Amino acid sequence: MNHSNEYDAKEYFQKIYERPVILEAKQLSQVFKHDKIERTVLNKIDLKIHKREFICVIGPSGCGKSTFSRVVAGLDPYHSGEILVDGEKITGPSPERGMVFQGYTLFPWKTVKENVMFGPLMKGASNALAEANAREWINIIGLEKYENQYPHQLSGGMKQRVAIARALVNEPKILLMDEPFGALDPHTRQKMQKHLMDLWQNIDITIIFVTHDMDEAILLADRIVALKANPGEIKEIIEVDLPRPRNFDLIQTAEFKRLKEHVNHLVHAQEDELDPALEDLPKIPRMTQISANK
Repeated sequence: MNHSNEYDAKEYFQKIYERPVILEAKQLSQVFKHDKIERTVLNKIDLKIHKREFICVIGPSGCGKSTFSRVVAGLDPYHSGEILVDGEKITGPSPERGMVFQGYTLFPWKTVKENVMFGPLMKGASNALAEANAREWINIIGLEKYENQYPHQLSGGMKQRVAIARALVNEPKILLMDEPFGALDPHTRQKMQKHLMDLWQNIDITIIFVTHDMDEAILLADRIVALKANPGEIKEIIEVDLPRPRNFDLIQTAEFKRLKEHVNHLVHAQEDELDPALEDLPKIPRMTQISANK
């Protein structure tokens, strides 16, 4: 689909696929055991992600989205298969894979600046260098006025900006984001999406972003990896053929709505099967006499 002279989707994706593969999953499986019950959460995932791609991972609840991001982060061991960054097996956490969670994971006893300095100090940087690097990132995320504040003094959006800076100060190859804007109000969420797109356009980073929000996935991603559950497998990989840089006006376009309908169907077609309890929700008995018209 050619939207304009400047943007050619086929050419855009051809350029992506010519870049080196930064992350590769080969037959990646993850099995959770509880007593004698085994549940396959990820089943033989094969996926190649290219350098500087923005990938969104979506799927119904319980499909293994967060499990996949935790395995890539090196926080959880996996059952079988392989997962490689630049051809090297992932064996545990590493500063080259930064992680931002939905919950605010800042150290509450450290200031904004101290939170962002933490990674470089752990890697052996001097205090002066760690502080200089932290200041640079605090400026980039626009929180220089708040560098001596503590997390409890910040809004949700500010906390997530600090969490992003804390991950990026380590100069990771890959930034993993697990529903990072899920707890934010819609206005703050939009601002954070815009800020993240600007960051990604301007720095050398590959982003793997887990979300259950269709609009967010289509707005942000180069490609969307749609998982199905029980067991968690790749159902489809969708190329988002919308021009960049993107803005929120895109949401009103026919192309955006067409993509959303397709993605929606992929994710929600399976949800009733996954949770049979939703099929026969009980009728709620009346428990108040205040108004029959309520």
